[in-house]
Amino acid sequence: MRMTGSATMLSRAEAYLAYRRSLGFKLKISGKQIIVFARYADDSGHEGALSSDIALRWAKAGATVADPFTWAKRLEVLRPFAAFLAAEDGGTTFPATNPFGRTKRRLAPHIFTMEEITAIILEAHYIRRVQAAGTLMMPALIGLLASTGLRISEALGVQIRDLDLTAAQILVREAKYGRQRLVALHPTTVVALKTFFERRNAVFPSRLVDPVFMSELSGKKLNYSNVWHAWFRITQRLGIRPRGGHPFVRIHDLRHSFICRRLTLWQQSGTEIDAAMMMLSTYVGHANLLDTYWYIESVPELMAIAGRRFEGAAKVGGDFNG
Repeated sequence: MRMTGSATMLSRAEAYLAYRRSLGFKLKISGKQIIVFARYADDSGHEGALSSDIALRWAKAGATVADPFTWAKRLEVLRPFAAFLAAEDGGTTFPATNPFGRTKRRLAPHIFTMEEITAIILEAHYIRRVQAAGTLMMPALIGLLASTGLRISEALGVQIRDLDLTAAQILVREAKYGRQRLVALHPTTVVALKTFFERRNAVFPSRLVDPVFMSELSGKKLNYSNVWHAWFRITQRLGIRPRGGHPFVRIHDLRHSFICRRLTLWQQSGTEIDAAMMMLSTYVGHANLLDTYWYIESVPELMAIAGRRFEGAAKVGGDFNG
């Protein structure tokens, strides 16, 4: 689609997003941000080609947090859009490198103890319902996340037909990057899910295409917002203090805790960590094996593994040099 020099930034953004989505990209969050930028540029009286100046001003002006990391992330959202525009308009300019610094950082997560997880599930049986998320859905959802390391989006996307309790496995259809994978279930998880379905089916008759986790008000798919508010209430009532780099304990920390617990168990049993990493990476749906290794080097609870691997490498090196 060729755009004229008189086109507004909003019309250019809409053309770009239509093109990208025609290729299969969803662009939910980034798409919204690009539209916000385009409106900002138009409202600012910016005319003509996209410029580095307007992009840099937007990255800082609209950020809710005055933080170079936030500015850098906002600027990078515009980079593919700028490349798209540059192919049509040679007057387009955009920073070759990000002047605000790096766009990726990973804070140490909170690693739950088994006692904390048990307390959270127990509290979920008594917590007052938060809109659609209450004592029917929350205990089972939290238990599934803790025992499988599923992402919350993956768990909420599971349908009845995806769950095979006889084979003790779940087909995850809505995995990150559009991938699918099979996730094995521990026998205790199977038992807990069977108990959950006895309660669930008494309230919501099951159809194969129904989501496993449903709104306790409407019977439709349970949404993340309701789950988060219920989670926040549960963890606040228990007074769990975050031990990682975040200001509060997150639902996603259940996934982090699952991965760290598995690595710790392997370490204690003498399993060769490097040999097991590929299996763990596949199980949790990491697209890059480095994402799994990140835990060993960045989570305090796993630093012993990193130390042991280093000592082993040093010993080999010493033997060789000698």
